[in-house]
This record gives sequence, C-alpha cells and structure tokens, in this order.
Amino acid sequence: MATTKWVMDPMHSEVQFKVKHLVISTVTGTFKTFQGEVITESEDFQDSEIDFSIDVKSIDTNQEQRDQHLIGADFFDADQYPQITFKSTSLKKVDDSDYKLTGDLTVKGVTKPVTLDVEFGGTAADFYGNTKAGFEITGKINRKEFGLTWEGITEAGSIVVGEEVKLIINAQFAKQA
Repeated sequence: MATTKWVMDPMHSEVQFKVKHLVISTVTGTFKTFQGEVITESEDFQDSEIDFSIDVKSIDTNQEQRDQHLIGADFFDADQYPQITFKSTSLKKVDDSDYKLTGDLTVKGVTKPVTLDVEFGGTAADFYGNTKAGFEITGKINRKEFGLTWEGITEAGSIVVGEEVKLIINAQFAKQA
C-alpha cells in the first residue's frame, strides 16, 4: 500500500503545557513555533510514523520575564538546545478514536521514551478541498527526567515549580498530494 504524508497545519494547531506554581495554582504556557508530519499507510493512522519538533525560544507563558528565565540556562538552555523533538516508535489503536502514542522525546539533550494518549477527531475537507485530520494528544512528563532540574523555594518553604508537566497538543494535519 502507498504511504501518505500529512503535514501539521500551524494555523489550526496548538502546543500547550501546564505546570503547578507554588503547588496551589497552575501556569499554562504555549509554544508558538512547531512543525510535524505523519507518514501513514492506513486510513485510521494506526502504526503511523510521527515526527514533531518545537522551537524552544517560541515559549509563551504570558509573562516575558518568566519566558526569558525558561529559555535560559536554568531551564531549557535554548541557545545550546534550540529544539524539543519527538519521534514515534508506535501508534496503537485502543478503540474507535483512542490511541496510545509511544516515542522518543528529546528535551535539553536528554532522550527518554514517553507514552501519550491520542484522541483522533477524524478527517474532513476544508473550504479549499484539502483533507485535514485532527488529533488531541495529552500526557504527563517529569521535567527533572529531562534535565530541567531548577528548584526555587520560597522563604516560607514552598516549591516554586512543580515537577509534573501536563502536555496538551491539538494538532491538525493536511494531507499532501
């Protein structure tokens, strides 16, 4: 069977993360610049190959000073490690619209296997006759496993940044001719 290439549509996709702040509230951030593609042989995307990368300097937590701290040496060290990458090793269907996506996530030069939950929203044609496919990808990682080990402790002893990071990626892909 022939393979089909799908390319991420950045105008209809978003990459978000959520992390606890002071253990009492959640800060949401986004990455504004990313790209991804899917190579598949099936209509239901099972066993597809997925490649995805994020430009670390495109981080946006709605607070410029925090963003500069995050791209600096304490966290992402974006000058030395400008990209976060993900390369799939498997995509398995769990039921009609739910999948388990496993792959290698590389952050700050550290590569670890991760498994993410995927909800396949289906395919549809847009106004221009292009075929699009939609997915919501969610999961959790421990930032310290990827070398993001900065610890801030307040004078009262509260941890400034939680270790668990929730990932929420809404991705729309355009089928290539």
